[in-house]
Amino acid sequence: MIDELKKETEALTSKLVAWRRDFHRHPETAFEEHWTASVLRKFLEDHDIPVQVMAKTGLRGLLKGKPGGKTVALRADIDALPLKEDGDKEYISENPGAAHACGHDGHMAILMGVIELLCRRKEVFQGSVVFLFQPSEERIPGGAKLMIEEGALEGVDAIFGLHLWQLLATGDVGLVKGAMMAQPDKFTIRIQGKGGHGSMPHQTVDPILVASHLVVNIQSIVSRNVDPLKPVVISFGTIEGGTIYNIIPEEVVLTGTVRSFDTDVQELSENRLKEIIDATCAAFGATADFQYEKGYPPVVNDETMVDFVAKIADEVFGKGKVKEIDPVMGGEDFAYFLKEVPGAFLFLGMGDRMEYPHHHPAFDIDEKALPQATLLMTALALAYLEKNS
Repeated sequence: MIDELKKETEALTSKLVAWRRDFHRHPETAFEEHWTASVLRKFLEDHDIPVQVMAKTGLRGLLKGKPGGKTVALRADIDALPLKEDGDKEYISENPGAAHACGHDGHMAILMGVIELLCRRKEVFQGSVVFLFQPSEERIPGGAKLMIEEGALEGVDAIFGLHLWQLLATGDVGLVKGAMMAQPDKFTIRIQGKGGHGSMPHQTVDPILVASHLVVNIQSIVSRNVDPLKPVVISFGTIEGGTIYNIIPEEVVLTGTVRSFDTDVQELSENRLKEIIDATCAAFGATADFQYEKGYPPVVNDETMVDFVAKIADEVFGKGKVKEIDPVMGGEDFAYFLKEVPGAFLFLGMGDRMEYPHHHPAFDIDEKALPQATLLMTALALAYLEKNS
């Protein structure tokens, strides 16, 4: 089976690249993926796959093989990021303010390739395959939860997802048993002081000074409140306040993120944030409004499923390509799927000669990874169905 799949996947390479570049030229952000969804829907319908629209711009396709057997789901995220793309590639974004700077364009092309290969085999395999094209992975609350609520996992016994990963060499497979990606919570702190002239600070309550102390004080949560054997990150992303150099402003707003793999650590961090904010503001005579928004839960892989992916990857690529990697602090709403059914999320390396990281305006992928990922995901679906037929 593997040798035949390899030949067919190699023959698909030019299509995979063309599909990916077309998506790259036409990026659309969370829940605005109307053109993207129309292209994908036509593709599914052209392959005689019934389509359900869900989560506004998401799609669910169902391919039935021979009667009986299990049902496996494969997912690709479809949204782009709200940023302006840099660079001189001939397939650069044509949509101002949107760019596929994370690899979702590749994910869609890969799943389209899987669909082509599996459609050729629907008279051979027993069971069914669900294809999930999911919107809004990049923006909390995300599209996965909505798709689940609308029946995306109905009848599904297992699920697999893949992310092209710039930090791995092209063709390497990165796996983690258990917690693989963190819970990405967001917080906003709005400090209210008393403005005034910069030459008379004694008549003010300076929110910039308060904000400076908060940035420092809050780091004590990581260094002194959390078990050092439990990783956690608290980072500030923005700090905004003031209009001109000689006016002490009335207000400063900070935003940041808390990330860990442990829900108890997240709760501790949230509680300590509030305590430190209240105490620090009180010390300077300021007040603050604190808003905390919970992100996606941690991505937790089923250990048996990870072993299964490693076994199939060894068969597909040969020994030495599967890497046990460290968990990462990025978040992913694939976590919601894994809370419902057994499955695994994996990284497929595409980092050869790619110098810009994910979410950088000049991000790109090594397109040699596209047929490799297509081959692996197709093999996973077929092997799972064969094993459970």
